[in-house]
Amino acid sequence: MIEQNLLDILVCPETKQPLRVVDAGVLSELNASIEAGAVTNRGGETLSTPLVEALVREDGTALYPVRDDIPIMLIDESIPLPTKQDATTSHS
Repeated sequence: MIEQNLLDILVCPETKQPLRVVDAGVLSELNASIEAGAVTNRGGETLSTPLVEALVREDGTALYPVRDDIPIMLIDESIPLPTKQDATTSHS
């Protein structure tokens, strides 16, 4: 579990937006996609291990994994998340 004092100072290395702990629903959906082999990080690596914890950028478009209580704050390790706009435009 990320301590609040650390969370208060962490920002996205790409946009400098604040981060928050991702909610359980998003994490559950993401882990189902990881299990299906459908998730790649920004570096192009396909993820195979489910996430126990992660931090999401304020705009909700990027997620940073937390491994062994250590946030992995590398842009290439971030996981792009679909936005609500992406979901709506894919149905047009």
